[in-house]
Amino acid sequence: MTPLPNRVSITEVGLRDGLQIEPRILPTEQKLALARALIDAGHTSLEVTSFVSPTRVPQLADAAEILVALRRMPGVELKALVPNMRGAERAIAAEADVLVFVLSASDAHGVRNLNRTSCASLFELREIIKKTLTAGIRIDVSLSVAFGCPFEGDVPVERVIDLASELQQMGISKVAFCDTTGMATPRQVQSLAQALKARLPDIDPAFHFHNTRGLGLVGVLVALQEGIVRFESSIGGMGGCPFAPNAAGNVCTEDMVHMLHEMGIETGLNLSRLLKAARLAEQLVGHPLDGQVMKAGPRLSLHACDGAE
Repeated sequence: MTPLPNRVSITEVGLRDGLQIEPRILPTEQKLALARALIDAGHTSLEVTSFVSPTRVPQLADAAEILVALRRMPGVELKALVPNMRGAERAIAAEADVLVFVLSASDAHGVRNLNRTSCASLFELREIIKKTLTAGIRIDVSLSVAFGCPFEGDVPVERVIDLASELQQMGISKVAFCDTTGMATPRQVQSLAQALKARLPDIDPAFHFHNTRGLGLVGVLVALQEGIVRFESSIGGMGGCPFAPNAAGNVCTEDMVHMLHEMGIETGLNLSRLLKAARLAEQLVGHPLDGQVMKAGPRLSLHACDGAE
């Protein structure tokens, strides 16, 4: 077991992965208010939107406006998810700092989510890379259903490693391995982390868990024990894939930060400001969110002992 890290980095995905599944479509100004609250809490890496078809995901139809409004904030990296060449061209035109290409680890999910197989997505990615090189913009990859597919079942570690190896050969080093529908078990997390370390040491992995079955923070803990130091999470636990059944429930940013800080692991984030951002998110979407620390308070939040004998 690798010693626990002293520090981890967290990319906030609530503005994209969180809002894309919400029935209430937030006005641009409300999204910007939430983005600024998250940045005020210390976030320096945010996946702020996605350049997908507005007819399929109307919640993110204002992608370009969001990027333009937040552009060039000192020390803040603004990421935009792109599913295809058209989305990449729009994100480049809007001057995203980083493009995140979404790729499915299973063909069934790829066809359902992106209308193409993994092989077809990789072919298009090669063409997109040419565009990003010309524009001088980094491109990362978000590998969906890396721990299990709701249509095919378990996705073998070997399959995930083979896809990551192809990405590495294309010159991509930053890959997020995503538990899109909360299917990851502690043993799967351990197996994938160990395989990446042993076979693809030049890949810089981030792990992205959903709490759909209550194992999100368990996955984070196992990943930490295997040396993973980059994670993705969503404020209030918002989010999920609109094109996969029962995909709700990202790992909650403030709950994860609370756990990490209690373990002595630094994140660069201010928990009390994150809690304010979580409450703002809850107010904006108009229903209770899943975050637990937002409800109970941090572990050492003390209360008056009125009436004690």
